[in-house]
Amino acid sequence: MTRFQLQRKGILVATGTREQRPAFPLGLGAGSLAARRDTRHGARLGSSYFLILALVGTLLAVGLVMVLSASSVAAFARHHDSYLYLKRQAVWAGTGVVLMLAVSRVDYRRWRRLAVPLLLLSFVLLLVVLVHPAAVRAYGSTRWIRLGPLTIQPAELAKLSLLLFSADVLVRKERLLGDVRHLLVPVLPVMLALALLVLAEPDLGTTMLLCVIGFAMLFLAGTPLRVLGAVSLVGLLGGLTTMRGYQRARLTAFLDPAGDPQSSGFQLLQGHLAFGSGGLLGVGLGQSRQKWSFLPNAHTDFIFAVIGEELGLLGTLAVLGMFITLAYAGVRVARRSTDPFGRYLAGGITIWIVAQALVNLGAVVGLLPITGVPLPLVSFGGSSMLVLLTALGMLLNLAKQEAWRPRSAVLATATPAERRDRRRPAATAPHRAAAGRAPGPARGGRAGGTPAQRAAAARRAGQADGRRRGSGGLESEADGRRRGSGGLESEADGRRRGSGGLEGEAGTRATGDHAKPSGSPPVNRGAGRSGQAPRRRANDHRRRNADDR
Repeated sequence: MTRFQLQRKGILVATGTREQRPAFPLGLGAGSLAARRDTRHGARLGSSYFLILALVGTLLAVGLVMVLSASSVAAFARHHDSYLYLKRQAVWAGTGVVLMLAVSRVDYRRWRRLAVPLLLLSFVLLLVVLVHPAAVRAYGSTRWIRLGPLTIQPAELAKLSLLLFSADVLVRKERLLGDVRHLLVPVLPVMLALALLVLAEPDLGTTMLLCVIGFAMLFLAGTPLRVLGAVSLVGLLGGLTTMRGYQRARLTAFLDPAGDPQSSGFQLLQGHLAFGSGGLLGVGLGQSRQKWSFLPNAHTDFIFAVIGEELGLLGTLAVLGMFITLAYAGVRVARRSTDPFGRYLAGGITIWIVAQALVNLGAVVGLLPITGVPLPLVSFGGSSMLVLLTALGMLLNLAKQEAWRPRSAVLATATPAERRDRRRPAATAPHRAAAGRAPGPARGGRAGGTPAQRAAAARRAGQADGRRRGSGGLESEADGRRRGSGGLESEADGRRRGSGGLEGEAGTRATGDHAKPSGSPPVNRGAGRSGQAPRRRANDHRRRNADDR
């Protein structure tokens, strides 16, 4: 508060106090408006947060509508209630959204403490599924545990626990990731143990997703592709040797669905008929004909075929575009994260969702074998949706904390020269060397590459530093020797110069004696100097007159 006085013609008119206003950047441009909004309302959330939230909400809404359309006939035929599956899916979706928003308000770093307990719980539940007599068996495999009115699938929890455990271990061993053994252990053994337990149910689709999550985390840590390829080849051969009869039939149907159109190839052919009936714009919402007991599992694994029939090609492309946009948002959150654990977590969640969507879409259109993997956030299912929404809550928390800085407030107050300097690319190593600067890391102060590449580069830099120090000692010794020899050469040079001076004096005397002829009169040197003095004074006088003019 400052006190002021208002005077007019020397007479005091009024007095009072006024409050100082906060200083804002001058001007009415975007920089000033952005600075005022940040001052009044605090820091803004990144755009990735709202993008992910909008995509998740849209996919859930599309899933609820399509579950109602695809399951109404089957629900009425089995339970005499066309809305039964919709009610269950709405309960799971509402619970998952509440869980996602609650998890998004928890700092993602706290989940590192629960990585090992969740992993142990997943192992226990997977063992219970295999040995407990009350485990639910359906479609040729035992995947679920019934807890009163609820039925849970432990393999879905195993995906999240493997992701958290891998991210935590890779961050703890970041300085040792230059060695392949530290890269693979213990992530690879834990992944193989979980995959074997899930494969024993058997559940080939979830086994593939567990391997994809584990390999994705190793890839993000910098594992060479040849190592991942070798491990994948061994795992593929092991999976082919342990396949059950119905799994081999599905593989055969994938290669030739028309070979057995009434049994193993029936579902895939009906899905193709659904896509063909939809055309460009579809037959209309709720007007599908394949859901009338022609297409098996229309509301779970093959819900994308019903979308193609009712909404046409444009509807399928819209759903595919939403998954692509979600993948873009997840990658952007991972790139903007300043914490290694956050980068691993965001990258793993993004690859998990994208891989699951690709496996489902590939099976429906006939590019991959049918494995029973649901479409994320769209297909009917409770365990998968709850675990996925929990993981998306962690991704939302990462999006809140991403390193996002608006450039408008800076550029609006900068001069044109400063803007041009900011737009210039960073100098490369040769340009830095030419400018007299040592080649350093890229902008941001952190060397690029994966953690494994950074660890190997640090080790090579240490070895090179030791070699330079050793060679520097030899160079210093050689320099001392050169300096000693240089001193002797300087002393000899001085002696030669001294002798040369004596010779020059003697030569001058001899030249003077030879130049003066015999019998010539002596030269009066003083007269010559006295004759030159008047001429110098006259010249100086002319110069002063010229300067005066």
